[in-house]
Amino acid sequence: MTWKSRGEGAAKKAISRNLIFFLCLGCFCAGLLFSNGIREVPESEKVGNARMAEGRPFYDSVGCIPIEEINSTSNQKFMEKNRDKRKDALTSYLPKESLEKKISRLEMELAAARAAQDSIASGSPQSENLVLSKSNQKKYFMVIGINTAFSSRKRRDSVRATWMPQGEARTKLEEKGIIVRFVIGHSSSAGGILDRAIAAEDRVHGDFMRLEHVEGYLELSAKTRSYFASAVNIWDAEFYVKVDDDVHVNIATLRATLSRHLQKPRVYIGCMKSGPVLAQKGVRYHEPEYWKFGEAGNKYFRHATGQLYAISKDLASYISINQNILHKYANEDVSLGSWLIGLDVNHIDERKLCCGTPPDCEWKAQAGNVCAASFDWTCSGICKSAERMAEVHQRCGEGENALWSSDF
Repeated sequence: MTWKSRGEGAAKKAISRNLIFFLCLGCFCAGLLFSNGIREVPESEKVGNARMAEGRPFYDSVGCIPIEEINSTSNQKFMEKNRDKRKDALTSYLPKESLEKKISRLEMELAAARAAQDSIASGSPQSENLVLSKSNQKKYFMVIGINTAFSSRKRRDSVRATWMPQGEARTKLEEKGIIVRFVIGHSSSAGGILDRAIAAEDRVHGDFMRLEHVEGYLELSAKTRSYFASAVNIWDAEFYVKVDDDVHVNIATLRATLSRHLQKPRVYIGCMKSGPVLAQKGVRYHEPEYWKFGEAGNKYFRHATGQLYAISKDLASYISINQNILHKYANEDVSLGSWLIGLDVNHIDERKLCCGTPPDCEWKAQAGNVCAASFDWTCSGICKSAERMAEVHQRCGEGENALWSSDF
């Protein structure tokens, strides 16, 4: 082999090596370019891009259906197929109370905390005990306060013998979230014979709620205010009920009636009325401040009749916080209505809370529409209730097992 041929061979090998090097380099650069610019597109994104290209929204690609397509046959089938699954999913995430009610509750708790703080700062001896009593409380559904007087022993006994559970039964009822107490203050001579009689009765039955209030017929508005303010600070409940001791109550029916409004904030429930403002002196229900309600012959604003009504916790807290500046009219049901008329309150007119005595409540019970409360309008309660309460209970009661068989 000549030198020339060897030189030509070496040159060809050098050219081949250079060509291979540059080809490899080019492939490497091309690989980098395409790896950065190309990736696997998820299936959902491909569908979404296609939807967008067609002018349809992306949320259609992930199972949400636009309102304009709800009536299409295919989407209706899709919704029917997945209705149960969606319902279960939504139910699992729904809050136990409405957002509006939760906000209302938090606002009331904040106001109560501020009031307690101001009271502590002013040196109130009761405020610190109030704050301590609010800790570690059990949650109840309702507190039923039975308004009574020193002279109403026979009425109380008739209630105990009929619709108000006694002894272990009342303890069992409290475990189911319902508190029932007779509500009474003290006499003008504290510690006198009347107060000692109530104390002795309470030792036997243990069913009294004593208020820091001087009893008197003209002081019913103050007593109602004191009851709600005290009850909301003793028991943490959804509803606070006031009832007179000459009214028959079906507790399970009352509970079921109130539960229908559990998700609503600021509930005021009762038999709503708007009676005349009586300006003439000496008549029953005379209103000394009649002039505040306009011209003669005017009627009161809408409010619940006084035999039985209920308010939710946020309204009871409002009364507790503002009790020192709430005005008292002659009639306690009017007073309560006046405290709430200027607030954003749900007024619920519930006729189950004001049935008549037999035959009215009896007919309704036979028809399956059991009354929550029964009384006589002519007597503002059951006429001769101490003698007739047992009869009304027998003919209009919800049944002995209704209270204990109800799933609370």
